[in-house]
Amino acid sequence: MAELSDTERLLSHALAPLEPPAGLANRVERQLALVAGAAAEELADWELSTMRDPRNWVRPVAAMAVGSAAAGALVLVRARQHARSRSSSRALERGAREVARGLRRRLAR
Repeated sequence: MAELSDTERLLSHALAPLEPPAGLANRVERQLALVAGAAAEELADWELSTMRDPRNWVRPVAAMAVGSAAAGALVLVRARQHARSRSSSRALERGAREVARGLRRRLAR
């Protein structure tokens, strides 16, 4: 029985959850914002007249997919930060509003 408790103790120590480094969330958020902004700028530079040829669809579609994924991840990161700091059920809405506001600012340039 002593072995079992030692094994359990070792497993619980080995499988204990780890907190990420303090600056990791900020770095991830910054990179996601840069990717989403770059994708928004790429889409803003395209003209509708060039979209008649299907060969020109690859870059805008890729920019839209990458930008959407980055913006969605950014919403989740910000919602998690809000949820940790305020424990609010509206954290996801706030995160989405912040990302939308940031993207609107970039597109307005």
